[in-house]
Amino acid sequence: MPQGAGVLKEGPAVIMTRIRAVFLDRDGTLNHDVGYPAHWSQVHVYPFAFEAVRSLRAAGLVPVVITNQSGVGRGFFGEPDLAALHREYGAAFAGQGAAIDGFFYCPHYNPPGGGEAGCACAKPKPALGLRAAAELGLELRGSYMVGDKTSDILFGLALGAVPVLVQTGYGRASLRELERRGLRPECVAPDVAAAAHWILARERQACGPPRPSGRKEGARS
Repeated sequence: MPQGAGVLKEGPAVIMTRIRAVFLDRDGTLNHDVGYPAHWSQVHVYPFAFEAVRSLRAAGLVPVVITNQSGVGRGFFGEPDLAALHREYGAAFAGQGAAIDGFFYCPHYNPPGGGEAGCACAKPKPALGLRAAAELGLELRGSYMVGDKTSDILFGLALGAVPVLVQTGYGRASLRELERRGLRPECVAPDVAAAAHWILARERQACGPPRPSGRKEGARS
């Protein structure tokens, strides 16, 4: 675990292996990006985010939030404040039948132009995803990363997960940046609800058509 990286796990413990995740960015993906919210009262969740997470859980995928929270390193709020916010965040989603299995965050401030000497845990580096996989028993291959920032897509690629870009938050600017780099997410979705719909459709396609029952049409049971 990278020093200083944090986690708050919510919901039932996951102990099985080969369980795939949907890694979710927080600000700009599940909720409006308002800067550096220090309290739950400052967080405005997109109304459709609850159904998105609920549908992913129902399909057997594990929702996990992966978020850079440099507000801690900048001195805007402390880790206890962030932990309290994530407890209320998790409770709000759980109350809608959309439990989130973990909140993994980087608390460091890495100034632009700071070179490669920054922390080891901030997205797009994969450390938080690797830690989540180790702690929750997740299979990274076939997992998904959904976010609105270039760093989210690069993080997903670094993990070997399927990258999905949403157009909320910084999504449109991120798409232009990715195109300049010659990169393309597996899916570009209007929002996290549309991203969940695409993931579920992809999962159904991967499972293939239902097997024939072996009974002829019209045969009596």
